[in-house]
Amino acid sequence: MESVLSTYLPERAVAPCMALIKANAVHLKIVNERVTRHGDYRRLESGQHQITVNATLNRYRFLITLVHEIAHLVAFEKYGKRIKPHGLEWKHTFQYMMLPFIRPEIFPSGLLPLLARHFRNPKASSSTDAHLSIALKKFDEQQSDKSYVFELPVGSIFRMYNGKLFRKGNRRTKRYECVEVNSGKVYLFQPNAEVELINN
Repeated sequence: MESVLSTYLPERAVAPCMALIKANAVHLKIVNERVTRHGDYRRLESGQHQITVNATLNRYRFLITLVHEIAHLVAFEKYGKRIKPHGLEWKHTFQYMMLPFIRPEIFPSGLLPLLARHFRNPKASSSTDAHLSIALKKFDEQQSDKSYVFELPVGSIFRMYNGKLFRKGNRRTKRYECVEVNSGKVYLFQPNAEVELINN
């Protein structure tokens, strides 16, 4: 398992991640990319703890996702099943578990201040932190030819991964109002949502 992890994690993170996996009896599955999530945790009927992580993530996002999912397991074991999945108990657990990894031997120096800021109050997904998400994207092996919503001019038509077309509207606090072309329904998009520009 350690040799498999070394393919997906920063070198200095392999041993501590292996220790977390063993200590929490995690059954780790590395799976093909799922568009809607980086990873997930579930307790199987057998009582086994299964964590899945997308194989296509770069090393740094893989590490954050793996620890994120193990933090779910640890928080549920410690505080019980009734806690909110991304509530305070999980946030504190995730912060505590990530702290040993936020070091220059593991993450590039350019990511460290963004990680420090993110982990003051971690979100349900690192993708909802636009600054961190965009910085992490630079380490992807295959650079995407897609655009971020925040880069598009207001009024642009863009396509989502599911084929639906939207027209970009104005920014509302942190997210953008976008109208689905077919239905006229308004949806809120994160600034760093990756989309395909159709026209300006």
